[in-house]
Amino acid sequence: MSDSTGQKIEITVTVNGELHGLSVAPNTLLVTLLREHLGLTGTHVGCDTSQCGACTTHLDGAAVKSCSVLAVQADDCEVLTIEGLGSIENLHPMQAAFRDCHALQCGFCTPGMIMQAVDIAQQSSNLDAQAIRQGLEGNLCRCTGYQNIVEAVAEGASMMVATNTLAREA
Repeated sequence: MSDSTGQKIEITVTVNGELHGLSVAPNTLLVTLLREHLGLTGTHVGCDTSQCGACTTHLDGAAVKSCSVLAVQADDCEVLTIEGLGSIENLHPMQAAFRDCHALQCGFCTPGMIMQAVDIAQQSSNLDAQAIRQGLEGNLCRCTGYQNIVEAVAEGASMMVATNTLAREA
């Protein structure tokens, strides 16, 4: 992929613990790099305007909407996607909480919700329903009434404390 001038920029980014050297157009979005260049399709494109949060990933340990970050801004950074958070065999506590609390329906928003929820839990270990709802304001779900999501975030945060997984990735 290149811009109208054909210009490409060399970047190095660590994604889910794996170092990648890539050549990208200056206008390539991080979500595009993840999905199209690296084949990590767990990060979803919902709105392309940073309104829905389906594309939420972690950049140097903090949640970001990857549709609003240029790939070149991730040069020499650490990116964590839903694929790197846990696995089917070894779910991250937040992933397990979303499953156990039935906090998903169609699942489209779930990866972004989980990535945002992990960030919320890492910012504060004392979360009530209001704090969780406020922390999730930038992540939209069209299927649920959010109650199960709020319960999952609370349970996941408690599980993160119990399993000592609160430390930021970066």
